[in-house]
Amino acid sequence: MDTVITSLDAGEFRDRLPEALGVYVDAMGYPPQVIRSRAPAWMEHSHRDGWSGVAAFESPRRRFLGHARGPLVAICYGYRGAPGQWWYEQVARGLGDQGRQLPTDYVELTELHVSPRYQGRGIGTELLRRFLADRTERSVLLSTPEVPEEANGAWRLYRSLGFSDVLRAYRFEGDARPFAVLSRSLPLTQHGGSREQPS
Repeated sequence: MDTVITSLDAGEFRDRLPEALGVYVDAMGYPPQVIRSRAPAWMEHSHRDGWSGVAAFESPRRRFLGHARGPLVAICYGYRGAPGQWWYEQVARGLGDQGRQLPTDYVELTELHVSPRYQGRGIGTELLRRFLADRTERSVLLSTPEVPEEANGAWRLYRSLGFSDVLRAYRFEGDARPFAVLSRSLPLTQHGGSREQPS
């Protein structure tokens, strides 16, 4: 099936939250009960400074009174990083242990998930490009689980767009899995590079 990719405002995101969380648990392989535990955090995120989101939907199906948007099949959102946010404080701690500091002007790519039935079609790449296209921050940061040889779709996407290592094998509080924290400068160019390369 074809898809339609569109920006979401915070209100639309909150209206679609159950669908977005359904994509999240499917993509991550989590049990459905995780939706209930994650919903308050995602709702709170949508009120943060600089929040923006992009989603992919199944192509609309024609109805008697026009077109209706199909089910949500992919979600991407984030917001401006700032002290006091849990992720900011976690990464700042990891960098501080190495005598380094977080940048002062970045957007956190908080979530990017594509329903397993729609993976491998370039949807994640398009969502991320659209999400970053209008950002005014100097850089974007994200975290992703470590996998052997960086051999999954998320890693291929981030490397193809020029993300580089900030922290590796880092453990966030409450999660035993090792994560990588990645970053790249903004803005993106048409071919995925930036006008100013990271130093």
